[in-house]
Amino acid sequence: MTHHREERRRKKRERKEWRQKRNGRSGKMTLRQKVGSVLFGTGVIILLIVYWLAAYYGSQHIYAYLGKRPSEVVVQLINCVGGMFLWGITMAILGNFIQSHQMIFFKSLVNAIRSMSRGDFTVSVKNDPRNGYFGELVDSINQMATDLGQLEKMRQEFISNVSHEIQSPLTSISGFSRALQNDQLSAEERKHYLNIIETESVRLSKLSDNLLKLTSLESQHHPFEPKTYRLDKQLRNHILACEPQWVDKDIEMDIELDHVTITADEDLLSQVWTNLIHNAVKFVPAGGIIRVRVVSNGEEAVVRISNNGPSIQEEDLTHIFERFYKGDKSRNRTAGGNGLGLSIVKKIVDMHHGSIAAESPAGEMTTFVVRLPILQQIPN
Repeated sequence: MTHHREERRRKKRERKEWRQKRNGRSGKMTLRQKVGSVLFGTGVIILLIVYWLAAYYGSQHIYAYLGKRPSEVVVQLINCVGGMFLWGITMAILGNFIQSHQMIFFKSLVNAIRSMSRGDFTVSVKNDPRNGYFGELVDSINQMATDLGQLEKMRQEFISNVSHEIQSPLTSISGFSRALQNDQLSAEERKHYLNIIETESVRLSKLSDNLLKLTSLESQHHPFEPKTYRLDKQLRNHILACEPQWVDKDIEMDIELDHVTITADEDLLSQVWTNLIHNAVKFVPAGGIIRVRVVSNGEEAVVRISNNGPSIQEEDLTHIFERFYKGDKSRNRTAGGNGLGLSIVKKIVDMHHGSIAAESPAGEMTTFVVRLPILQQIPN
């Protein structure tokens, strides 16, 4: 499952920092290996000398015991063969020990990969400095397990949320459908139940539509067709389009739109403004205020959409763009939403290499700030 572009950027930065640390560690390992190679070579020479001396003094003892000494050529040959024999025995013992350690290490890697293939992403391979260059492989496997575990958790949460969102309206539709079978219902009650069924059906339809839309946006195959147009005119048209809603609630619209021209996908951004403006109308109280501002600093356009509706709790501000997030109960799906609107908004803004943030100081207006680059390039 894919996440929002900002989340991907954050993970990309984390992977970059991890690679830098890994490379730094690899550099230290290389230096350690160089020092180890020098020490190993020195040790080999010392061992050869020791084994040659052991062979020399051992053969001398044998010659004295036998009372006979062969020619010097044979003596030197015996000393060399004896020293190499002792050296061979030592290397065989060390080889068995190293091979045993390597087998344990590779078995731990194989077991970790098998566990991940079965869906267990809690595995972790211990990274021993003696693993050398294989330490990078261990780090990669551990990082992969962590990332896959996070994706699996997101997948489970997503399925749980979708199931809950679908189950709730289906339960209402099923219950009121059974209630309509009662012949004793008055015409008014029957109409009321039918209205509820229709509302829940529309809610299901919107949920399905938003899920398909979000999936399409995250597929990286959604058409992206930037063109140059007036952003202030687009916002003005959207405000006028929802005039019946804000007039019905006697909302004061405070509009200040600078002349701003951008290059972007007009249809996609249209969904952003529709969602944010409708949300503002939805949550602002009757007789409230909605404020829309558009300015440009030459490099980016900044859109601020504010309302004096219920404040968003500080702990919820960093999560409101997540799918199905249910932090602030004053802004839940009882107002007709399904928790996907802001996720779609953020995805579209990310596609434009922009940013969106929410500000909701206690006792002040709640503001959504969208920043978009003036020029937009067609993604590859």
